[in-house]
Amino acid sequence: MRPDLLNPLFAEIAVLKGVGPALTKPLERLGLSRVVDVLFHLPTGSVTRHRVECLNEAVPGETVAVVVTPVEYRQRGPRSPMNVHAVDVKGDHLSLTYFGSNTSYAKKLLPLGEPRLVSAKLELYGETRQMVHPEIGGPDESFALRESIYPLSEGLTGKKFNQLAAHALERAPELAEWIEPRLLATRGWPSWHAAIATGHADPDDTRPRDRLAYDEIFANQLALMLVRASTRRRRGTPLNGDGRLRAALRLPYAPTGAQVRTIREIEGDMGQSTPMLRLLQGDVGSGKTLVALNAMLIAVEGGAQAALLAPTEILVRQHYDTLSRQLAGVDVRIAVLTGRDKGRVREATLMGLADGSIDILVGTHAIFQEAVTYRRLGLAVIDEQHRFGVAQRILLTAKGAMPPHLLVMTATPIPRTLTLTTHGEMDVSRLDEMPPGRTPVETRVIAADRIDEVVAGLARHLAEGKQAFWVCPLVEDSEVSDRAAAEARAVGLKLRFGERVGLVHGRMKPAEKDAAMAAFASGQLSVLVATTVIEVGVDVPNASLIIIEEADRFGLAQLHQLRGRVGRGAARSVCLLLRGNRLSETSRARLALMRETNDGFRIAEEDLRLRGGGEVLGTRQSGEARFRVATAEQIIAMIATATDDARLLVDRDGGLEGRRGQAARTALYLFERDAAVGLLRAG
Repeated sequence: MRPDLLNPLFAEIAVLKGVGPALTKPLERLGLSRVVDVLFHLPTGSVTRHRVECLNEAVPGETVAVVVTPVEYRQRGPRSPMNVHAVDVKGDHLSLTYFGSNTSYAKKLLPLGEPRLVSAKLELYGETRQMVHPEIGGPDESFALRESIYPLSEGLTGKKFNQLAAHALERAPELAEWIEPRLLATRGWPSWHAAIATGHADPDDTRPRDRLAYDEIFANQLALMLVRASTRRRRGTPLNGDGRLRAALRLPYAPTGAQVRTIREIEGDMGQSTPMLRLLQGDVGSGKTLVALNAMLIAVEGGAQAALLAPTEILVRQHYDTLSRQLAGVDVRIAVLTGRDKGRVREATLMGLADGSIDILVGTHAIFQEAVTYRRLGLAVIDEQHRFGVAQRILLTAKGAMPPHLLVMTATPIPRTLTLTTHGEMDVSRLDEMPPGRTPVETRVIAADRIDEVVAGLARHLAEGKQAFWVCPLVEDSEVSDRAAAEARAVGLKLRFGERVGLVHGRMKPAEKDAAMAAFASGQLSVLVATTVIEVGVDVPNASLIIIEEADRFGLAQLHQLRGRVGRGAARSVCLLLRGNRLSETSRARLALMRETNDGFRIAEEDLRLRGGGEVLGTRQSGEARFRVATAEQIIAMIATATDDARLLVDRDGGLEGRRGQAARTALYLFERDAAVGLLRAG
């Protein structure tokens, strides 16, 4: 239960002075719904204003405050910027420019003929003085000469947010210290309360921000450590397979050395009474499914059941088909269960799980719903783990009468420096070899204005009886926009190639997506136009070409995952990355690396270096507690120290029961890692 002294911080944001319905929406767009959200919404810098009586006293490039009178609104069209033309006391002109769709907002703030105090950076646009999205006040008001700058959204001013931050700080209590004293003294960090106050008041002082970032990283690492400790305390069921089912497998190739090593590690874990908690990292095509199958067969040989959880129905059906083929002739009963299964089929599956007649179940999250009971669940396998957070992993391990062994897999390589932030409670195995027969994908970068040549090359590719993916651009992280782009591209390609072109995107119903994928897998469709919904779970060996539009908009890890959709057969495979004409240095380096290597682990490390963590951190992934204060750079710099400090607390300082532990318990609640507290209590 959250400590009472934190309750003022977790109150709804409406308790802050001045927050009414008009401010709720812009705050929600920033993800701010509680006082604590405002508290951790730190400024990105500060501004020093110069108050001037007229524009002639102002220096372009400086942030100034001046009284002007709006005289005219100008806008070429509904999507064009709104320009409010104004004059100062001497009649000199100033253009106040607003971008965005809500032009009525600018008119409301700046009524014609009424003086207003405006403040922003003064710029010269040709001969015209200009301010973009200025702060607005009454003619007799004044702005703070020095003010913190915050990320804002339309309808929320910097002045207003500074006031909200001040009100939030008034509700912030003094908290007992959770950082190890010698570490605190060495770093010269202030107390938590002083750090949060200075972090808002003086954004240029790095020590308070480092302190707050460390607090968040420490809470994260402590939570993972408590999860691990709780798991280690619980008694599971040792599962020792006799090898009879694994010996009956008829595999197309001998396992790689990395697969053999990993299977041995898993077999050793599963033979213990302490439940296994292991992360399996393997690049696209490295053979994770075979390792998972061996683990599941160990469970069945030991008299238990196994369940494989995948995030999408497409991936579930593919796993089921693959495992069914590999288990042909093996005395193992396998079933599938998704949210789409209804009626008698679902009832029969549920009965088979309850009476033990089903050995292996493959499904979506539906397989861990309350209505699904197992006779003896011994192993849970989670594929594409980045879709499932720590809290969901905890839920899975609580499904059996005794906690099952847990194996989570990812085809998204995580840099070694960041593995601790998302899987610090787990042992880690890596598949760093490729099975024989996997031909590296040839990657080429082509300018988007050569798209006619690309379509002609696609025609030659299809004429040879091969298939291809066409991935549409990531547009402003909007599924709706991605869908529109994919639909438009599909229409264009159908004009050239007819009904051989299919379409799949995230807004389609599961049955529609499955039908499109099945048609492509069977060869009925030659081209599949798609959004990033195909990033995981599509295995079509005859597809040996993938075209990715506006590839410079994608991150390295996502490009690598998409490229992994081809190269699954014996034929030479090609990935074409279509780029824009104006590339940043980072985008140029990213595309060059994709051309240079197929090694996902190297790509992940380079992505971290080039982008500072971004998508590989997983901080915005479903189910994961996000980092609100700590940047990727701070995580990299502090993760080892925070992990050691958390271990010191658990091993030397009495865990959460000692004086520092009680303070650390507060930190877990403050940074919303408190699921670990509940686990500790249950343990």
